[in-house]
Order: sequence, then C-alpha cells, then structure tokens
Amino acid sequence: MGVSPITSHVLDAARGAPAQGVPVTISYAPTSQAAAASQSTIIARSVTNNDGRCPSLLEDTYVLKPGVYTVRFDTKTYFALHGEKSFYPFVDVTFEIDQPAPHYHIPLNLAPFSYTTYRGS
Repeated sequence: MGVSPITSHVLDAARGAPAQGVPVTISYAPTSQAAAASQSTIIARSVTNNDGRCPSLLEDTYVLKPGVYTVRFDTKTYFALHGEKSFYPFVDVTFEIDQPAPHYHIPLNLAPFSYTTYRGS
C-alpha cells in the first residue's frame, strides 16, 4: 500500500496528545491568482484518526500537479468536541508547488489560541 502524496498530523499542544476528529480538506488551484480569488477546487476530505493523522487523505495514485494547495483544518469542530471555543475557527495552510515531489507532509501543532506549522518529512 502506498502513501498519500499529501499527509498531515495534528497535535493538540494544550493536551499533549494527538488531535483526533479534526475535519481536514485539501483544495487545489492552478495558480496563486486563482487561489487568491477563491477559485480552488476541493480534491479531498478526511478526519484525523486516533493518532491525529489522515493517512489516506489522497489516493496513493493521485498525481500532484504544479499549483497551489490549501490544507484546511476545521479547528472549531475539533474544539467543540471537547466543549471548548477556539479563537481560530479553521486553519488554512496554503503552499505552492512548482515541481511536484512524491510527498508533502503538513503538520499542525494546535491550541485554542495558537497554532504552528512547518513542512514536515
């Protein structure tokens, strides 16, 4: 079994644990201008598992194209599951690919009033 070309891992920094139950979507736009004009298309939807991951976010056979990808984490839904409010109702991580690599990992460290992300491996 192969690996999704885009994966994510969400950690709840306030709890010190994986964030299970975060809805995640990936959108694609062919250019940054199209993305800025909200002309992106959703290409995948998933929810983080008990390890805070979406291992099959995209089919392992999906071929990434040059363009702009946005991974949206629905943090409001996640914090509502825990009876909490979140300052950020969602977190968008938008990145541009010129020459697609076989894999991009998008981690998110999350708390009710902050978040961080980076390009993982």
